[in-house]
Amino acid sequence: MIPHRDPMILIDRLISYETDSLLTQVDISELSPYFDAELEGVPNYVGIEYMAQSIAALAGVEAKSRGDIIRVGFLLGTRKLQMHIPKYQLGESYQTRVTRLYQEESGLAVFDCQIFHGQTLVATANVNVFQPQDIETYISESKQEENK
Repeated sequence: MIPHRDPMILIDRLISYETDSLLTQVDISELSPYFDAELEGVPNYVGIEYMAQSIAALAGVEAKSRGDIIRVGFLLGTRKLQMHIPKYQLGESYQTRVTRLYQEESGLAVFDCQIFHGQTLVATANVNVFQPQDIETYISESKQEENK
């Protein structure tokens, strides 16, 4: 459901989908991307990518349901980021819930994101993303603006 390829697929499974909301899971192992043996886990800042890939999975589910292609999107930034743990612990599973708060026709959107370990909230953020309808045109126009 996401336009990523190994080894950059960080989420392990899609657990549930509702209109404007999705829940995913990541299982931390020594093979997890960004696993740090000294830390015995994955650094907490990788949680932002768990959030972003969960948003991408929601966009992918929605695209598939309308018979559309899965498009590339861009993480623009976060607000209200809070990380309550220093790492995602080896041998543990974490669930990421993303809920769309706002979306424009242009493809700009804001999501409320939460990461849980069991019932414990371990990270939260509002994540701003952009998904253009035509990625090639968007990239071409961006390059033209850079060259001015």
